[in-house]
Amino acid sequence: MKVVNVRELKNNPSEALREARKNPVLVMNRDQPEALLMHLDDEGLLSEPGVRRALATALYREESLSLGQAARFAALPVAQFMQHVSRLGIPVVRGTAAGVRADAQAVMAWRKDSSRPTRAR
Repeated sequence: MKVVNVRELKNNPSEALREARKNPVLVMNRDQPEALLMHLDDEGLLSEPGVRRALATALYREESLSLGQAARFAALPVAQFMQHVSRLGIPVVRGTAAGVRADAQAVMAWRKDSSRPTRAR
C-alpha cells in the first residue's frame, strides 16, 4: 500500500491514480488517515453483485449523476432504475410541485402543437 499526503495528491493526482491501479493508496491529512483510493475495474469490485446499482443509487441521491447517467452506470433501463430508486424512497422527479406542474403543462402544449397535421409544400 502506498501512502501519500494531501499535498502530493493535489500536486500529482495522476500518479496516485496510477498507483491505485496496482494497490490501494492511503491519503494522509496532517498525519491522520483521510481517504483510501482504490481502483474500480469491471472485473473486480464493480463486477460484484449489486455494487454498480448501489453506487449509482448513491450518486443519483446526492445529485452527482442524472437519472439517465445513473441508470447507464447501473446497467439498467431508465424505467427499471426509476422503479428501483422509488422503492428506496428517493424522489425520481425533483423540484417544487409548481415547477413540475409547469413542466408537465409545457410538455402537453408541445405534444398538442406537434400532433397538428402539417401541410405538404
